Amino acid sequence: MDNYSIMAVQSALQGKQVFCKFLSANDTGLTGGHQAGIYISKPSIPILFDQPGIKGENKEKWVRVKWQDGTVTDSRFIYYGKGTRNEYRITNFGRGFPYLRPEFTGSLFVFIQNTEEDYQGFFLNSDDEITQFLDAFSLSPTETNRLINIHGVTPEAHEKAEIDRFISSLDVDFPSSDIMSSAARQIQNTVYNHEEYITSNPDSKLIDWTDMEYRLFRALEYARYGEMITGGFSSVEEFIDTANKVLNRRKSRAGKSLEHHLSALFSGNGLEFEEQAVTEGNKKPDFLFPSRAAYHTATFPTDKLISLAAKTTCKDRWRQVINEADRLKKYPKYLCTLQQGISAAQMDEMEAEKVILVVPKQYISSYPKDRQQRIWTVSKFVAFVKEKEGL
Repeated sequence: MDNYSIMAVQSALQGKQVFCKFLSANDTGLTGGHQAGIYISKPSIPILFDQPGIKGENKEKWVRVKWQDGTVTDSRFIYYGKGTRNEYRITNFGRGFPYLRPEFTGSLFVFIQNTEEDYQGFFLNSDDEITQFLDAFSLSPTETNRLINIHGVTPEAHEKAEIDRFISSLDVDFPSSDIMSSAARQIQNTVYNHEEYITSNPDSKLIDWTDMEYRLFRALEYARYGEMITGGFSSVEEFIDTANKVLNRRKSRAGKSLEHHLSALFSGNGLEFEEQAVTEGNKKPDFLFPSRAAYHTATFPTDKLISLAAKTTCKDRWRQVINEADRLKKYPKYLCTLQQGISAAQMDEMEAEKVILVVPKQYISSYPKDRQQRIWTVSKFVAFVKEKEGL
């Protein structure tokens, strides 16, 4: 999306009411008559006034409008009801207002109510800007000059607007992994709703959050490196240096992403747990239920302690979880992974070492069919912890 299109879609999604229309010659003063302001159709009165005007009387309201270039005007909504006139307009844009000129005839005017007295306005004056805004809300050009159903925005457009909003808010090139993961969850919950899946369908929520973070990260990479890549590199060394930075950052983020999303799921389900709690020496399971204090309290029942490792892939690294907690040597160790399938032989080795895989339900079908019953879903693991913690 072009910049003003992005801004208009983002603002519309946050607004109370949204109106759009193509500016006519009368709106821009092209007809040669005195400029009377922007005409607003009668079905769109609610964005101006709580109640329609009364014929025979004029009615006005003053509001604050922030325009796309950052300027702010004290503008007037007016209903002309006296005499032969019966129309609503927005007037008083201030001296030198740049958008109500003949060259803006045919541009798409987008007007957004944030509060009773605060508004935002955009003039989209290129074909691309207009098309992108209309497409975002699944509108045809004939469905303008009216209030917009802002809840009808396509999920793809809403997601892109939220991603662009996040990237534009950053004051660093790349934020820390926990901020990235948190932003991904917020965007996914905002755009696709179903926040209740945290408790009712944690398997789907884990995948949805992870997918969103990958898309968010790719968009951020493109924002930071896209122009450089398109323009080319001055030397092979510069290319290799940039590639290494990109790959290392990807590896670092991916390694922590799963932990962050699991933590949010566990918190959302009210589980008691600690991350990276020291058990013995330098041993730190990714998650220890219910706490480090409980683990180190000799009188706390061992069978109520649970350790969980989180590894995006686990074909080669699953053995690392075997000795993460000495108190639990005789008990199952749990390993949550996004790995899609490993060999039957490896699964047999895991079973011999009392390692139980925890995998999103959607991925279990990629494992050997005769061993799938050994795998726990995320939902089953959460329910297991709840039972142990008496929740």
